[in-house]
Amino acid sequence: MVRLIEPLIPALRRYARALMRERTAADDLVQDCLERTISRWHQRRPGEDPRAWIFTILHNLAMTRLRRTTQRPIHIGLDDADPASFASEARQEDGLRHRDLVTALAQLPDEQRTVLLLVTVEELSYADAAQVLGVPIGTVMSRLSRARERLAKLMSAEPRASRPSPHLRSVK
Repeated sequence: MVRLIEPLIPALRRYARALMRERTAADDLVQDCLERTISRWHQRRPGEDPRAWIFTILHNLAMTRLRRTTQRPIHIGLDDADPASFASEARQEDGLRHRDLVTALAQLPDEQRTVLLLVTVEELSYADAAQVLGVPIGTVMSRLSRARERLAKLMSAEPRASRPSPHLRSVK
């Protein structure tokens, strides 16, 4: 058994590194594969080359681990963690800002909104945006200018404090 398995270890390590993209995870994977191979050696089909069987074990273990990592967060040791990752900004405000922007965009006239989206979001040049819309470049520039002004007014016109808040009742 050892005579058949030992020459495969470098190839198993290469394949594991390609799958896991991390040296320690790949080494752990190969070790688990070898343990499983040895403990289940009696289950292989006699007379067949064990190479495909061992690589199948490695592949299946790798796929299981990769599925698990997508289902649960990645573990990072406290000593290895970046101090900047301990604290993060609140994301609620970003969501509110995004909602306000979408609402303000919906209030723009169609010709201003399309020019604004083509130039700022899709990053088209003025000439390309003019070609898409079938208008002169000057028209694109003036519509874009008016759209930016109006959007800025809409975004700053309604501060958060003046918006009606949902009716809340106090519970004792």
